Amino acid sequence: MLNENIKALRKAKGLSQEELAIKLNVVRQTVSKWEKGLSVPDAGMVIQIAEVLDTTVNVLLGEEIPKSEEPDFIKTLAAKLEVLNEQYSKQNEKRRKIWRVVFTVVLAVSVVSLIRYLFFFGSIYQMKNIGDTSTSVTVIGGADVPAYIPIWYYFSVLKPVLFNVLLLVASAIGIYRTRKI
Repeated sequence: MLNENIKALRKAKGLSQEELAIKLNVVRQTVSKWEKGLSVPDAGMVIQIAEVLDTTVNVLLGEEIPKSEEPDFIKTLAAKLEVLNEQYSKQNEKRRKIWRVVFTVVLAVSVVSLIRYLFFFGSIYQMKNIGDTSTSVTVIGGADVPAYIPIWYYFSVLKPVLFNVLLLVASAIGIYRTRKI
């Protein structure tokens, strides 16, 4: 019984006879004799073997240890933890749904706004005051006359479009991240 237990526990631990012998400060042949049942380790060595194999002397000697039932406080604690875990899960699911709705609304608003800007995109080029130099314009020198390019006008017209594109991308990422896995 002891010989079989030593061999089984050694193999379960992934040790060779040589590695076990080194840990116990004996030669490999001694471990081999124990496993074949040709000799028996003394009491001090049995304790060392149990420590190296991470087990108890009782298990090593083959004694069955009756499993005691869990105390009532452990069962009560486990039940309370299960209830808390379920509440936490429900709370996280509720938050996920709320954020998903928020991201969906933001996505819808940004899409409608982008469609509105793109539908009326032609109005961007209907610049009535293009020759008016009182607005913020950049002057690029030309060969015959300076060319006035209303850069700030274009930026002020395209700023809402860029903002809506950023909102669209952020809300799409938010919807993706709040999906149910």
